[in-house]
Amino acid sequence: MKLIHATALTVLALSASLPAVAQQGYPNKAIRVIVPFAAGSTTDIIARAITDKMSQSMGQPIVVDNRGGASGTIGQAAVATAAPDGYTIMIHSSSHTVSPSTFAKLSFDTVGDFAGVTPISSTPNVLVIAPSKNIKTLQQLVSTAKANPGKMNFASAGQGSATHLNAEKFKMAAQIDAVNIPFKGSAEAVTEVLAGRVDYYFSPIAPVIGQIKEGQLLALAVGSPRRASALPDVPTTAEAGVPGSEFNFWIGMMAPAKTPRDVVNRLHDEVVKALATPEVKERFLKLGADAWTLKPEQFDAYIKEEIKSNATLVKAAGLQVAN
Repeated sequence: MKLIHATALTVLALSASLPAVAQQGYPNKAIRVIVPFAAGSTTDIIARAITDKMSQSMGQPIVVDNRGGASGTIGQAAVATAAPDGYTIMIHSSSHTVSPSTFAKLSFDTVGDFAGVTPISSTPNVLVIAPSKNIKTLQQLVSTAKANPGKMNFASAGQGSATHLNAEKFKMAAQIDAVNIPFKGSAEAVTEVLAGRVDYYFSPIAPVIGQIKEGQLLALAVGSPRRASALPDVPTTAEAGVPGSEFNFWIGMMAPAKTPRDVVNRLHDEVVKALATPEVKERFLKLGADAWTLKPEQFDAYIKEEIKSNATLVKAAGLQVAN
């Protein structure tokens, strides 16, 4: 009986150690990264830049799976219900923290169903305006808007997009009244601002950096908490005289909630390592993106706080909630 009991204990001890052994061998097969936007989007480009280097370092293929639609919630739902084994992860944007406020009902819990790995980049929006408007500073724009309430307008890449929320936060902080003109994407928005048919636009840097350098557009300020490395001479909106207007558009990595902590930490470390490579630094510079990381637990806390602040912003902006 003693021998049988000892054998049983040995089997139990070995069984208990199996998950740890399996995790130490992570990864031993291809990893799928779900991006909740179409191929060619900023989030997709950032994801591919990072995963190319991570794949080389981790010794396994990392496959990007674009699951666009419904403001990113289709991709989010796929990750929320995936096996928490480190082989299905997500690279998403700060839209992740907006969807709880813009959808009346979601099939997942934005906090409870995900484990933050790390932010990857902060991608500032830049407020651009056509030179024909004869507005050369942010304070001049604010003064013009206050003198003409409701007559100025701004472009956005769609209702509820980061470009829209950035503009709404600026509008509230500056205490001006301007009208949102939503477009299908940045390309159309930039075209209308260049033509002078729309007054200004909080654009991602990549689609407008060429026009800024050529003088076709004026960059009045960036909407981020700190200056953009791609436009180091352009002040933040706070520096230019509108405090409380900062909007941080980020792209980050998340995993299903019950993914083992050592796997989450390994993914975090691999992202940090990839961000330090010259190839990724060069690609980020062209995109106007700045590398940004947090420890997993810090990222989880940041997401919780941003969900609260975005809920306030969405309500104040009067955005329609989808069913």
